[in-house]
Amino acid sequence: MSAVEVNIDTFDSLVIEESHKRLVVLDISAEWCGPCKILEPIITSVALEFDQSEFLLAKIEAEDENMKIAGRYGVRGFPTVIAFIDGEEVDRFHSAQTPDFVRDFIENNLA
Repeated sequence: MSAVEVNIDTFDSLVIEESHKRLVVLDISAEWCGPCKILEPIITSVALEFDQSEFLLAKIEAEDENMKIAGRYGVRGFPTVIAFIDGEEVDRFHSAQTPDFVRDFIENNLA
């Protein structure tokens, strides 16, 4: 499964509405962020282990208008990864993490 890129205009349809059908994990990152560059290949490769019918990885660059999404969810640092189910935030983590941590995060939110 490849990640879907979202922005301020597509956020509600690709994250909130989609989370009523399956788990959506939103990776909020910034281009200049070192830990974001470490997490990106990890979260992308771990996402490939899961069935896309039950899980969607969404990514948003926290820049320009997209910063409003980060503000809406009280993001204080990057990367911040938020799990959504039924339109609501159910879990989150911050900073670069190991593949095992990311895998456990997804599995725990699928349960």
